[in-house]
Amino acid sequence: MATLEDIARTLGVSKGTVSKALSGAGGVSDAMRKSVVETAVELGYSRICRKDASRRIAVFITNMDYAKPEDFGYDILAGFRKLAEPDGCQVVVVPLSCALENSVPYDAYMMQHNYLGGLFLGLSLNDPWLEDFKTCKTPAVLYDNCVPGNPRVTSISVDNAEAMDQAVRYLKSLGHKKIGYLSHALGSYVYQQRYQAFFRAVQANGLPCSESLGKCDFFTSVCLSEHLPALLEQGCTAIVCSHDRLANSVLIDCQERGIRVPEDLSILGFDDLPLCRFTPPPLTTIRQNRAELGKSAYFALSSQLHDVSISLIQLHTELIVRSSCGKAPRRPQAKKRIPRAEPVTKKERNDEA
Repeated sequence: MATLEDIARTLGVSKGTVSKALSGAGGVSDAMRKSVVETAVELGYSRICRKDASRRIAVFITNMDYAKPEDFGYDILAGFRKLAEPDGCQVVVVPLSCALENSVPYDAYMMQHNYLGGLFLGLSLNDPWLEDFKTCKTPAVLYDNCVPGNPRVTSISVDNAEAMDQAVRYLKSLGHKKIGYLSHALGSYVYQQRYQAFFRAVQANGLPCSESLGKCDFFTSVCLSEHLPALLEQGCTAIVCSHDRLANSVLIDCQERGIRVPEDLSILGFDDLPLCRFTPPPLTTIRQNRAELGKSAYFALSSQLHDVSISLIQLHTELIVRSSCGKAPRRPQAKKRIPRAEPVTKKERNDEA
């Protein structure tokens, strides 16, 4: 493990200059501070082993709301803080953007801001720091993302395979013989995992598993105007959605089309957001305990800080049965006249984006 002396020797400066640069103290130029941080990262220096290290931990959040109790990220952050703060850690929420990620490497950013490690919520497959995580020295915990091969990176999630099997088995028990899947675009690791898990589940349960039964798009409007009718025309009597907000949109769209839920079509979501109790009708869904995910994230990060390398933590899911799923209808919507929604205009797509 590199020391302050190693950094000072490499740059030809005093140990005091290195210490000031890394602690953010005055008396050091910006150029020197940048050189010290870059050299420290290159040599593998870590604050983890320092007795005087500030116990600051960053929670990086992007593409996820977290400020209000009904927001997806609220309980994850609360669960993380519930363990981290009594353990003497200061938790700092950092809004993450591609501009930030492109401006500085992950290790250098963490060194500059005196963070021991980070939790990441909402990353997409295009985030620049995903490349950094392959070789980073600073501990990182990724929610619903995976970067294999680096002992300093831990992935946490629910077991999506278990979740999809729960969903499909339940719908099959209600007599559904053809189940469709509707998702937003597969631009994130978790949406890809759920998509693949759905098809493994229907195949394992002896149900049709044609690729045409899985539909996805970046725009909710396209999911509703094009993909939902396409699934109904194939004879689907139940649809599993990749997340609850999409499922809620499907419920509303079905109301407008005169499709009764669950008499004509069963809808099943994923996440169990607070809104699920109030959708028309209340939404059957897969619950992931977000508070426990937050606690697991701190457990993983704390383990990393104590030199216990954890690759993956997966939590169990729970099927929450409400009123949006019922017995399969005798006559699928494919054999009825399916009301057509108005085509989505380019302007509407731009407004949604």
